[in-house]
This record gives sequence, C-alpha cells and structure tokens, in this order.
Amino acid sequence: MGEEKMMTTKPEAAAAAVELPGFVMSAEEAERAAAAAGVDTVDDLLPLLIPSAMRLARPPISRFPVGAVGLGESGRVYVGVNLEFLGVPLSQVVHAEQFLITNAAAAGERALRAIAVSHMPCGHCRQFLQEIRGAAGIRILVTSDAADGRAPEWRALASLLPRPFGPHDLLPKDAPLVLEPHDNPLGDPVANGFAAGDLEARLKEAAEAAARAAHAPYSGCPSGFAVADGEGKVYAGGCLESAAYNPTLGPVQTAIIAMVAAGGGPAGDVVAAALVEKDGAVTAQEATARIFLAGVAPQASFHVYKYRSSDV
Repeated sequence: MGEEKMMTTKPEAAAAAVELPGFVMSAEEAERAAAAAGVDTVDDLLPLLIPSAMRLARPPISRFPVGAVGLGESGRVYVGVNLEFLGVPLSQVVHAEQFLITNAAAAGERALRAIAVSHMPCGHCRQFLQEIRGAAGIRILVTSDAADGRAPEWRALASLLPRPFGPHDLLPKDAPLVLEPHDNPLGDPVANGFAAGDLEARLKEAAEAAARAAHAPYSGCPSGFAVADGEGKVYAGGCLESAAYNPTLGPVQTAIIAMVAAGGGPAGDVVAAALVEKDGAVTAQEATARIFLAGVAPQASFHVYKYRSSDV
C-alpha cells in the first residue's frame, strides 16, 4: 500500500557513513552533508547517518542499539535512539522512533516526510507514529535489510500497519495531534504548590510549560516533568499520549529525551526534578516519577505541583 520505491543512494556512497553533529541538523546542514556525501537528496543522506545515530544509543540492558533519523517538512533532520534505564521497569524504555518524534516536536516540527531506521520498527512504534497527521504517507527505510540480503527500499508506513487504530477513531478531526501546537489549560496551583529558590522556580516553570504543550487528548490530563543536572541546566518534557494508550510516553521519559538530545549526561546525573499535573488526574504521573527517580537518581530532590481548574 502507498508509494514504494527503491533507495536511490549512489553505489559509491552507500558505504560512506556520515557523522552527525548532534540530535538535530538544520536544513542547510543537511543539504551540505548530502552534497559532501555525494548523494542527490537529503532523503538519500538519512541511511548514511544511521551508524552515527546508533552510537548515540544508551541500551545498557539489551546492548542492542537502535538509531532512527527523520526528515521534517522544514528540511531539518532529527535523530532518535533507544534509551534503557537500569533499576526501573522495562516500561520506562524509550524506543528510537519515539525519541525522534519527541525531538521533532520539541523543535516545533509540524510534519515528518521520511524516516530511516536501523531495524524494522516494532508494533509499538508503528502505533506511536499514528499520532502524526498523515502518518500513513510517512516513508520508512530499514537499513538492516541490506545485512539480510535485501535491498533497502522506501515503503509507506501504511504498508507496515495497513488497518491502523489511531486518533481518527477517538478524536474530532480538528483535534491537534502530536506535532501540532497545544495550549492545555491547567487551572491554578493548589495550596501545596510552591517553589523555593531559583532552581526550583526554574524547574516548576519548565514543567508547567511542558504540561501546557503536552499531547494528552485521550486522558485530558496533561503533565510536564523537568529535571536539573549538577550544572543547574534544566530539561523538560510533556506527556505524549497514544490512542492505543500503552505506547504513550510519560513526561519523565520525554524530559530525559530532552536531556540526552541537548548533550546532557545520563539520567543518573539528575539532582532535582519537578512534576506539574492536574489535581485528581485520572492518569497521574507522580507515582511513576517517584519510582523512576528512586531507581535511577535517588539523590535527586523532587517536588510535585498540582493544578486545579477554577470551575471544579
């Protein structure tokens, strides 16, 4: 189903891997890298970036690195890698495609055109991709096909998940999806919501902004999480829900993605954290955040700020 075409990378460039400068490449950087690699388009550049992306993965449990590189409608290129965390349940693992989407959303990207990935996307990721408007037309290329004796080729996501369940089953057609702007109302802080000191104030502000930008149309419970490292740098993320629920990324995961994408250290470097969520939320994040911090960064201080609508 959908458009499928053979990969057009020139044979002489096929083995010439290209190093990534970070987790995001500007459109200009991507065009220059494609020209330097001797390929015709940025689409052809994507698979050449996969070896570099895989080296950025952090899989201490499986020791199976996965890299994904996507081309946005803006011309920017986004990187995603798998993240695993010792001492907490496997449900906290971040898949490479999820990282990529979170990375693109944080940069304000509005659509993804193509994704090259080191290994065939699992069902979890095929489902998570449905949160992007026009997901069926996103083109996917699996670079490990070459090792299996198959020529890597672009295929539409619709061919990997031909009869998807997704946002169209649960939401109005005009509801904002994962790469579209959100401005979630949170209400006012309840009496126990306070921030003492500059770092705590910055954490609360970042977590609140992340909650307002979160994609939480299914639960109606937007949440945001912010972390700080020993240098006082703050990273934040909001929950990104899936229509199928289980592939949902919680705010703890998206905040750690932000930390990794910005060149920060491991999650164990977190020294302070803050969570913003609705009071009485039907899908609360506090317990999960406490489990994560206890297992990964037990030294971190943690504050929770609850918000309540004025009409409740």
